[in-house]
Amino acid sequence: MTAEAPVDRPALVSVDELDATFADLDEVSRRRRIHDLIRGLADTGASLEVRTAYRDAVAARRWMAKGDFTAAYKEAAADRKAKTRANTPARAPRPAGGGAGKPHIEAGGVPEAIRNLTTAVDGGTFADLYVTNGEIVHVGPVSGDIGTGADDPLPLASSRLEPSGFASVLAHEAYVFRTVQGPNDTMWEEEHAPPERVLAAVLSRRHWPRVRPLRGIVGSPVLRPDGSLLQEPGYDPATGLYYAPKVALPAVPDRPTRDEVVAARQFVDRVIHDFPWVAPADKANYLAILITPILRPYLRTLAPFWMATATTASSGKSLLVDMVGSIYGKQQNPWPGNDDELRKAVLAALRRPEPLIVWDNIEEGTQIKSAVLAGLITAPEWSDRVLGSSRSEKHLNDRLWAVTGNNLRLGGDMATRAVVTRLDPNMPNPEARPDSAFQIPNLQAWLAEPDNCRDLQWNLLVLVADWVAAGTPRCEKLMRQFSPWAQAAGGFVTHHGLPGFLDNTADVADMDDQAATWQAFLTRWEEKFGTQQRTSADLRGSFDRDPDGADPWDGAIPASLMTGRHHPTAQELGARLRGHVGRWYGPFVVRADTDRHTGARLWRVETRERQP
Repeated sequence: MTAEAPVDRPALVSVDELDATFADLDEVSRRRRIHDLIRGLADTGASLEVRTAYRDAVAARRWMAKGDFTAAYKEAAADRKAKTRANTPARAPRPAGGGAGKPHIEAGGVPEAIRNLTTAVDGGTFADLYVTNGEIVHVGPVSGDIGTGADDPLPLASSRLEPSGFASVLAHEAYVFRTVQGPNDTMWEEEHAPPERVLAAVLSRRHWPRVRPLRGIVGSPVLRPDGSLLQEPGYDPATGLYYAPKVALPAVPDRPTRDEVVAARQFVDRVIHDFPWVAPADKANYLAILITPILRPYLRTLAPFWMATATTASSGKSLLVDMVGSIYGKQQNPWPGNDDELRKAVLAALRRPEPLIVWDNIEEGTQIKSAVLAGLITAPEWSDRVLGSSRSEKHLNDRLWAVTGNNLRLGGDMATRAVVTRLDPNMPNPEARPDSAFQIPNLQAWLAEPDNCRDLQWNLLVLVADWVAAGTPRCEKLMRQFSPWAQAAGGFVTHHGLPGFLDNTADVADMDDQAATWQAFLTRWEEKFGTQQRTSADLRGSFDRDPDGADPWDGAIPASLMTGRHHPTAQELGARLRGHVGRWYGPFVVRADTDRHTGARLWRVETRERQP
C-alpha cells in the first residue's frame, strides 16, 4: 500500500496576516481559503489554543461563525485520521508471550470478565483452589516461619482467597487477556489484569458445584470413614482432606503381621514408658489421645478436651503435647484472660490447619472453667464474628483442644468434658534425673529428629491398622457427647493391652471445685433438714450465726450463694438456688416445688446412694 500523495495546500498564515491575505478576496474564494486553513491546522495537529485564536479572529471579521469553524475542523481532523489509518501497514497479532502453556481467559468488558473468570474457577482451571463453606480458598506453602519451636506447623496452609490473592493466582497460573483494536481495524491480544471489582464480584459467588470441597489439611495419614488409611499425599476426594506429610512415610500395610504389631507395641511403649504416670489410666488415656487425630475422620464425632497436669515443674507434661505435635502438627497459644479473648483466640486458631491447639504451662492451680470453652468442646462447628468486621466465619471444629499446667483444676461443665493425664515424679527436682534413668535419654531432642518422628508415626499407624483388621473392637465406656470417641479409643487401647482407660474419672470429678463445694453444702443441708421442704426465707434464716457465734453451716455455704462477704436476701438466695436445680453433686440434688396455697417456692435435697 502506497503512502498518501501530498496535497498542494498553501502554507499556514499567522493570525496577524489574515487581513492582508483574505480581505481583498471575494466571499467564495475567501471561504475556500479558510477551509484550506482549517485543514492545515488539522494536518499539523495544532493545539487547542492555536485553533481557538484562529477561530476567534475569523469570527471577529464575520468571515465564518465560530460553530461553523469548529465543525469544519472536526471534519478535517476525522478525515485526516481515516487517511492515516488507511495508509498504515497492518500489524500482525501480538504473540501470547507469557501465556505459553497456560490456560487463556478472555477478560474484556466487565460482564464478560466476570463470566469467564467464574467459569474458569468453577471448571477446575486452578489446581490449588478449593471451596470451604461456599468460599474459595487457596492451598499453598507458607515461607519464613519465625516460630521458635513452640508451634509445630504443617507444611501447607489454606486461606480465604481475597481479590489481591486472586490477582496473583491469575498472573502466575493463567494468561488473562483482552482484545485491542489497532489501526486499520487490526486486532491483537493484550495481557490484562482485571480490576479489583471484577475479582471481588467473582469471589462473591457462594455456589461452586464443580470446585473440590476442602474439609481440612492433615499432616499424617488418617483413617477414612470406610476404614482405609489415607496415605497418598495430595487431595483425597473421599474425605475432602488434603494430606501434606510432615515426614515421608513408608506404606502402612492394611493387615500388619503379628511380628509387626508386636514390634510396634514395643516401640510405642518404649517412647511413653518413662513418664511418671500417676496411674495406669493416665498412660492409657494418653495413648488414646495420641491416636485421636488419626481416628477423627473415621469416627466423625466430637473429641473431649485434654488436660495434661502434673504435681511439679519438669515432670514432662509439655513433652506430652510436643509428641502429639511432632506427629500431627500443633499450635501453642497463651491462655486467654477472659471469654472474649478466648473467642478471638479460637477463631484465629481455627484458621490454621494444625489439629492440636494447646494452651501450655498456664499458671499453677488455675481452674479451667469457661462457658465458651465448654461450648466449643461440644460444637461440631464454630461460628463467630470477625474482629472489626460485620462478617462472620464458620469453621469445622475438628481439632483437639488441650491445656497443660501444674495442679490444674476443672470447674463448671469441664469435668465431664475432659480426659485427663496426670504426672507425678514424686521427688524434688525431677529435672535432675540422670539420662540413665530413661529408656530414651533426652526425649525432647529425640523427637526433634525427623527419622524418629517418622518411626513413631509409622508404628502408631501399624497399631491402628491392626485394630481395623480386628474389626475395630469397642469398649463400653460412656462419656456424654464423647461416648463414640471413648468407646472407639478405649477399644483401641484395650486391644493393644493397656488397662485402665478413663478409670480416673472419679479423680477428675474431684478436680471440680464447684462440685466439691456444693456436695459439702448439700451434705450439711441433708444433716440439718433431711428431705424436708424449706422456703427461701427458712434457709436464709438458718444462715445466721448462733448466739454463741458458732456457724451453723460450718463454713459450707458456697461463695456463689453469697453477696460478696454478706449473706444473701431470701429473694437472692432463691434466684441462685434455681441455677442448681436438678444437678447432681455426688449423691445429692436440689429439687424445687411450689406451695399450692401460698405459691411460695419450696426447696429440698434428694439423696441417692449411688448416682448412675
